[in-house]
Amino acid sequence: MEPQYRKQTKRIRPFVQSAKVSNRGCSIALQRAVTDFGADQAFAQVMDKLVEHYGIVLGESTIRRITEGHARKIFEAAQRSESPSKPPPSSAAQIIVEMDGGMVPIVEPDAMQNDKRKGKNLFWKEAKICLAHAEGSKSPSYGGTLQGDVDTAGAKLLECANSAGFDSKTYVHGVGDGAPWIADQVEDQFGSQGHYLLDFFHVCEYLSAAGKAIHSDAASQDAWIDGQKVRLKNGRSNEFLQDLLPHLEDARVADAHAPVRQCHRYLSNRQEQLDYPGAAARDLPIGSGEIESAHRYIVQQRLKLPGAWWRAANAEHMLALRLNRANGQWDAYWAEHSKLVA
Repeated sequence: MEPQYRKQTKRIRPFVQSAKVSNRGCSIALQRAVTDFGADQAFAQVMDKLVEHYGIVLGESTIRRITEGHARKIFEAAQRSESPSKPPPSSAAQIIVEMDGGMVPIVEPDAMQNDKRKGKNLFWKEAKICLAHAEGSKSPSYGGTLQGDVDTAGAKLLECANSAGFDSKTYVHGVGDGAPWIADQVEDQFGSQGHYLLDFFHVCEYLSAAGKAIHSDAASQDAWIDGQKVRLKNGRSNEFLQDLLPHLEDARVADAHAPVRQCHRYLSNRQEQLDYPGAAARDLPIGSGEIESAHRYIVQQRLKLPGAWWRAANAEHMLALRLNRANGQWDAYWAEHSKLVA
């Protein structure tokens, strides 16, 4: 029972005003809990979580509306560069930057259908995420985009680098797979300060395939692969590529069945990205496992749940929400939101 009062034509509800809730609405504290669960779990599962932890029953549609609403606000604030203020970082001598892409399942209604439940289009869209941190730092700054192009992703990478202390004297060490757009963005955003290194794990995958084609027995394959790894780490890529030439498959053999040719082409086209001795001298990583792990726990953990398909805009907003939490901006967002609705 809620006591209510009238003053002329207005209705006064003391409990609603003091508790800061509304009928058919949720308090900020409850919205925060719902969004926290919804950022990690399927919306239907959040219903059980709320009952278990708070004894509150909310419908799935309400949970979705609240979570996606705050995800949209976080995304819009990021677009306006309204990220929570931080003290300016000190200049970093060396910064590590990484960027990678991963596919997200997208569903969009067919505009030609009157019934939006029919004729849906299913496809995959690449989520591009990036990180940057000063050498030795354990707190990367993350960025990303789903609907933006590679230039947008590059701009996000630069934002992350600025947050890590990038300035005109910083040595920028980029490391990633062989995707040309990633190396191009490191060059575009950092110019002569950017130095891109090919992820050594991806190189080893090509070495392994080539070794199996060159040698028939496992022991010889392992010895050959280990020897080529040593060569590459010592900066002897030219020597390695020359030794591959006698083993190249005939031009009539399709690429899918020509692992030696694939290995030679992959590395010869990226020789400027094979400076492993230089990275070792600066005590910098030669693998991009950090960004690949980030893809799993930022993107895939929520956006690639079994059976989940997203509208592109909603997926973009959810990515922004998860990046917000990965960057430690969660408390600042809710503090600012509470001020706006007070």
